Amino acid sequence: MKRTYLFIICTLVCVCASAQYTPSPAVRQSQEQFRNDRFGIFIHWGIYSTMGDGEWVQNNKNLNADEYRHLADRFCPSKFNADDWVAAFKRAGARYITITSRHHDGFSMFQTAEDAFNIKDGTPFGRDVIREIADACQRQGLHLHLYYSHLDWHRTDYPLGRTGRQLGRPTDQQDWPSYYRFMNNQLRELLTNYGPIRCIWFDGWWDHDQDPTPFDWQYEQQYALIHQLQPQCLVANNHHKIPLPGEDVQIFEQDLPGENQWGYDTYAVSSLPLESCITMNATWGYNITDKHYKTCEQLVQHLVKTAGRDGNLLLNIGPRPDGQLPSEALELLEQMGQWLEQNGPTVYETRGGCVPPQSWGVTTQRGNTLFVHILQKGLTTVFLPLKGHKAVQAQMFMGAQKVKAEQVSAGVVLTLPQPSDGPDTIVELKLRS
Repeated sequence: MKRTYLFIICTLVCVCASAQYTPSPAVRQSQEQFRNDRFGIFIHWGIYSTMGDGEWVQNNKNLNADEYRHLADRFCPSKFNADDWVAAFKRAGARYITITSRHHDGFSMFQTAEDAFNIKDGTPFGRDVIREIADACQRQGLHLHLYYSHLDWHRTDYPLGRTGRQLGRPTDQQDWPSYYRFMNNQLRELLTNYGPIRCIWFDGWWDHDQDPTPFDWQYEQQYALIHQLQPQCLVANNHHKIPLPGEDVQIFEQDLPGENQWGYDTYAVSSLPLESCITMNATWGYNITDKHYKTCEQLVQHLVKTAGRDGNLLLNIGPRPDGQLPSEALELLEQMGQWLEQNGPTVYETRGGCVPPQSWGVTTQRGNTLFVHILQKGLTTVFLPLKGHKAVQAQMFMGAQKVKAEQVSAGVVLTLPQPSDGPDTIVELKLRS
């Protein structure tokens, strides 16, 4: 019972605190733009890729921190080409990229004056990946988001959390003020040296979720710094909590907005722009044994289901250590691009439809046009609980074949000209209130 009361009190505190933050006009414009994009690509890439065992390999294998840092000595992705990557993502229909500028192992994928443990100064590759991706995004018209880890398994001034405790690091050198300055100095570098950044995507809050007393990450000052350096820049934090003051996007990891099959997303859906990040196979970073790729149909349906819940899909790829994108990922990107080339108008610039998600699928909407996405195969009739709206005209989105729309007391019954098939059968419905 005490835990229940504590949960309620904490929730109310978070809700009240969130109400104190008012996004600026520049942030609101970015939020609207973000909602319109609907589809982005997530990139988990770093020196951990050389191990071929995912981005958590250092923690999972308890690799000694002093030895782990030598992975940088052999990180030389000679086949990396930022323009090729961005072009592939653009052909897939993605409108933005989120890439790991620094993951939990503390290795920076950009040149930084704060720590020599970075790709420009600490590897034989000697090039700034974030710089090249930023330039390619600007050339090809994709928005750039930067992932940044709040936790660090490398620096000794990071206050130890519940992960990375078996890496041989000293336990008497933790210094939060020093580490906090380091992070903010790096964020200043990222937001002043790489052109327009549309979002900083944080991760790692949960490393201190078991502390006996709540850990103060000092987010308010950090978020204010971001908004000061780039007023249009969004702040997102993968903390699996109600959005905190200063945050502009709510993230759902491996789940659709409002669902919690993975046990991460235990909090309610907010009114902020929403994003569902999922893996293309089973892991985030490159894993040489992971061939468990989702099908194009599964990815398309996740994209549509997310859009029907008024959210974006952030689809992850883990590049190989040589800088190539896995062939399976490239093939799936091509297939998604072909689908979006035909059906993109039912996803881009839409909002979650006035009909909430149903057992047969979801709806998206633009103005008075409702797109009915029928994801269940073999259906010939579909019921829409449309109250307060009248169906004026109904047709198949592809081919414009007429669809019978019968107005009944509780809504509208659509009769399809042929059974639903494929990853998504779409009906375009004109509404009148």
